[in-house]
Formats: sequence, structure tokens, C-alpha cells
Amino acid sequence: MRRMPPDESCRGRRRPSAHCGRRGDPIGLAPAGKRFAGFSLIELMVVVALIGIMTAMIIPEMRGTYEDALLRSTSRELVGVCSLASSRAVSLNQLLRVRLDKRTGHYAIERKVRDRKGGSAFIPVRDVPFGEGQLDTRIAIEIRKPGEGESRAELNRAAGVNRPEDLRSADREEAIAFYPDGTADPGEILLQDRGGFRLALRVNPVTARIRVVELEPP
Repeated sequence: MRRMPPDESCRGRRRPSAHCGRRGDPIGLAPAGKRFAGFSLIELMVVVALIGIMTAMIIPEMRGTYEDALLRSTSRELVGVCSLASSRAVSLNQLLRVRLDKRTGHYAIERKVRDRKGGSAFIPVRDVPFGEGQLDTRIAIEIRKPGEGESRAELNRAAGVNRPEDLRSADREEAIAFYPDGTADPGEILLQDRGGFRLALRVNPVTARIRVVELEPP
């Protein structure tokens, strides 16, 4: 095996110093005429400023998209539970309602029962899958009943719905009732996100179907 000749600068030394490499180049130093690539402080500051500007432009758009998706997913969830309550009311031949707590976002399908005093009350239906749940509290909920000055009987007659007096939902709670004959209470569920975007879930009292309508911001 052929040995490399020692460097001239290290010739005559019994123990080469640390700066003498194999070929005589100083250890840890670049060859003459070459520089390491790098970024200056000004370049780094420009990059950071550009990142900040792009972030400030993108985040509001992402926020609006997320809130819009949350609003629409909440509407789909309520449409599903209302459709479930309507179909179960027909199949069980029993009055059911979807009650909403606008403060907590909790919803539940309830059935009407007779209490011991001869009156009526509503209790949750426990044997219905997905009949109870929790909505995102960032979505404001409100149930609107048409014709605040009209009686429920007048509303039913105007919609072409005839039902016995004991099946009419006379309460003013945040609830939509569904009846065994496939009809429902007239009204709408208003949903609004924090950005002011609104959706209305309008209940058809004759068919009990839910129509989602996009409303203008207030």
C-alpha cells in the first residue's frame, strides 16, 4: 500500500500539529477562495415578515370556511333528528317532539304521556338511536312559530291540518311536534354562527319535511 508523501509544512516535525491535515489543509477550514452559503439577517427578517403577512390574510378565510362548515353540519344533524322523530311518530302512532335547549345546545326526541293528575307531559324516548345529542354551542339556536298573534288551531286550519284538541302542541317551549298522521307543527329552526351567517330549517306542517334556507346576514 502506497503512503502519501507528507506535507511540506509538516516535514521535519516529530509530531504534526493539529492544524496539519492529511494533505496539509488546516482542519475545519474551507479551502482558499471558497465561502459557506448562508442567509443574512436582513434576508431572514424579510422571510419572517412575508410569513406574517400571508398568515394574516389566510386565517380569516380559514375561519369563515370552518364556521360555515360547522353551521351546515349542525343543520344536517337537526334535519336528521327531525326526520327521525317524524318517521317514529307515524310508525308508533304516537305524538313525538324534538325539544331544543338553546342555552346548552342539547336536543332530544320526547313522547307525550299522561301524568297522575290527568294532565300531559313529555319524557325523553330512550329506545331511539341518535334521538338525543349535543349541538355545538357556537351555533345560536332559535325556534320561531309563525303568527305570534294567532292561536294554534288557526295555524293548523290555515295549513290545512285538522287534528284533535288533545294532540295539539299548545306549549310555547323550544320544540317542534310531529304527529301520527305525518304532519308537524308549523315553524322554523333558526341557526346562526358567530360570523352572522344564518340558516333556517323550515318545517312543512303538511308533510313534516324540513327545507333548509340560507338567510341574509342581519
